[in-house]
This record gives sequence, C-alpha cells and structure tokens, in this order.
Amino acid sequence: MNTLTHLFGTSPDWLSHTLSFASSNLPETTSQLADGTHVARIANGVLWLTPPVERDNPNHEALIVSAGVHGNETAPIEVLNGLVSGLLAREWRLACPLLLILGNPPAMAAGKRFLDVNMNRLFNGAHEKAEYADLPEARRARFIEEICRAFAAEHASLALSHYDLHTAIRTSKQERFALYPFVAGRSVPAGQCAFLLEAEVRSLLLQHKKSTVLSSFSSSQLNAESFTIELGKARPFGQNDLQRFHGIKRALLRRLCGALEQSSQNPEQLTVFEVVHEVLNTGPGFRFHVPDDASNFTLYPPGTVIWEDGESCYRVGAEAEAIVFPNREVPVGQRVGLMVRARNKRQAG
Repeated sequence: MNTLTHLFGTSPDWLSHTLSFASSNLPETTSQLADGTHVARIANGVLWLTPPVERDNPNHEALIVSAGVHGNETAPIEVLNGLVSGLLAREWRLACPLLLILGNPPAMAAGKRFLDVNMNRLFNGAHEKAEYADLPEARRARFIEEICRAFAAEHASLALSHYDLHTAIRTSKQERFALYPFVAGRSVPAGQCAFLLEAEVRSLLLQHKKSTVLSSFSSSQLNAESFTIELGKARPFGQNDLQRFHGIKRALLRRLCGALEQSSQNPEQLTVFEVVHEVLNTGPGFRFHVPDDASNFTLYPPGTVIWEDGESCYRVGAEAEAIVFPNREVPVGQRVGLMVRARNKRQAG
C-alpha cells in the first residue's frame, strides 16, 4: 500500500479526505515516505510530520501551520493541501518537524465560517466555559491545544514558530496583513519580519492584550513566535486564484525545506500598526457608525465618532485611525472592531 492510500484511502489528497470524513473520529495512522520522513495522521485534518533524525535542520526549528479554523476561508487550506501533495509526490523534502492543522473540518465541508460558535474565540482555555461544554467546536479547540502542546514538548529543544493562516470576510485596503499576539516584554524578531515580507505580507498589527485566538494560545502558552496571517478575501473552494497566494507558499516551502533566511528582506519595509482602542458591543443602546461594507484599514480622520451608546462614545484622536475587523453582528461584550494607528510613517490608505 503506498503512502497516499495508507493515509487518505481512496481520496486523491489530504483535503478531499478531510472533507469526506469531516465529522468522523478517525483513528491515528502512520506511514513513512521513501526518504524516511515519518507522517502521522493524528486525527482528521491533522498531520504530524518528522524528518529522519540524520537530516540537517539548518534553522533549528519546528513549525506549526494551521488553516481552516474558519471553515469558509479556503485559500490557505488549498495552499497547505498543495504543499502536502508535493511532499508525497517527492517534489520537496522536509527538513524540520511540522504540525499541520485544518481547524474546523465540519465547517469547511458546510462552506461556513463556523457551525455553532466561532472556533477562533475558543482557545487559551475559553473552550472550558460552561456554555460551550457540549459543542463539537469546543471539543475540537481543546484537542488542537492538546496536540500543539504535545508537539511543542516533543521538540522543546527547537525554536517553535506558528502561522495561523486566514482570509478575511471583507475586503481590505491592506490585502495581506499579520497580527502578532501580545506577550509582555516580547518584540517581533527581525527574522519573522523577513518571513512576512517574503510571504508578501506588508503590514503587521501588534495586538494589545492576550486573547482567545489560536495564535495567542501558542504564543502565550507554548512560547512560540506566532502570527495570525490574513491573506486576502474569503472565497469558496475552487474559486481562489492561487497565484495570489504564491508568496506564502514560497515562504513556507523555503522554511520547510530548511533553506536559510532571505537576507534581502528589510524589516523596515513592514508597516507596523498598534491598537489604540478596542470597540466592544456595550448592549442595547450601542450604535456603531462604521458602515457594514467598510474595508479593513479604512482610515478615519481626527474627531470622527466611531461608536456611542447614550452614556459614552469614542472619537478618533488627534491623528487619523483605521478600523480593522469591523463586525456589528457580535454578542454583547464581544469585539466589534479595533481602531489602529500606524507606528511608522507608512499609513493605511
């Protein structure tokens, strides 16, 4: 039995297999490639890959790469599937330990962002809340945390990076941007900035507090250099122009093959944004004055009223600010959007 058949049965690739068994609890199965790379399908949509011990790992690192935490954000899923297919076809060789995660297979199969609850609000232990106790997405979030912990512990001697790949539900004036989770006292390494630029990501948003997204879990609890990376607009399977995702594919492939950092990348080319205000739904009187069709990084001039609720309001300060992730359709107490400002001279347009 060849490796493809052993791992994915009659399915032609990893993605097809994941969708076919979207709601199934599959047993772990393992295989070995001709070059000695060990591949374990830990669960549906989760692959743990380990190169042979004698292979050089020049970057001395282990990588976690995830996609599909939101099931309708399909392009990054297709990118990862293509990389796996290339590995199985011997088009490239793995140099570092790798954990690949397709986060929410049932939502992927349904073509929806999520089924019961936004999975990317269930990490850092949020899945333990009583209201999520019986939800499959909470169980999946708990499992993803467990497998990431196991992977990090297995490779504790290596530098750990995690890239959680997404596409946005709305258009963006910055087509590709990354978010760096908040960890007190930590700053973005130059090598990670170079990776983002190589992936054609030109904007970086520094988060202002710990959160319940997957990249915040891996950075705060596993000490990984983690990023949520937004790569464009969410579209259904088969409708993505994968040429627009060549940058992230190229950058990941270099890392996976063990090639050294691209020295030509200048970290100062990144536009770095910081959060100046978090917009929360304060209740029945809350009014959000950002249009529903506003793009991410839409810029608002000083004095603009962004929200009000009868008791308080928020106005843009002395310098222009941009809105990121505006979404008025969230429960009371949850985030409606972030107001951000460029830290360096390049500004949102």
